[in-house]
Amino acid sequence: MEVVLDLYTAEHSPEEPLICMDEAAIELHKDVYPSQPMQPGSDAKEDYHYEREGVRALFMFFDPIRGWRRVSSREHRTRIDWAEEVKQLLDEDYPHARKVKLLCDNLNTHHIASLYEALDADEAHRLARRLELFYTPRNGSWLNVTEIELSVLQQQCLDRRIGDPITLEQALAAWQQQRNSQQAGVVWRFTTQDARIKLRRLYPNPAN
Repeated sequence: MEVVLDLYTAEHSPEEPLICMDEAAIELHKDVYPSQPMQPGSDAKEDYHYEREGVRALFMFFDPIRGWRRVSSREHRTRIDWAEEVKQLLDEDYPHARKVKLLCDNLNTHHIASLYEALDADEAHRLARRLELFYTPRNGSWLNVTEIELSVLQQQCLDRRIGDPITLEQALAAWQQQRNSQQAGVVWRFTTQDARIKLRRLYPNPAN
């Protein structure tokens, strides 16, 4: 936990940016009957019947200092998917960074080995040399600020019926563009010293 908290309070340069990433899932729902749009004097109307159209995996990469994020949807959330997303992060989103410090949950897909499973050895090695991984502790995913951004995404963009992957991608792109234009970041104020006071029950007691 303290490694993550210290990471938030450390200095991060454009050459070695801090990026936080997290995953989520959204179930696609298609209307059975067409919804009625809002009109003067009448609220929008949506029938409670819907059809399930599968589940999409969401990948969010978030720079809390710069106020930048990229969110995409995929059919799966496998090692291959994670590796391809990381390759895009390094080669397209931050091509000039010497090293990217990536904070994520400690899942079996979030490891350097995933790069070698998805790519040839030379390419995986090239990317791995530019990647420094940090993990949130077990039961400590709340330490990942991307959860805050995913919550904003849910409230502002996904709190409605979305029936197909194309519509979902369009909605995500529009939301991402708006948030990035606002450069909406996160200022983390919970420090290691705060944790030692407020979460002291989690620390071993030498007296015992």
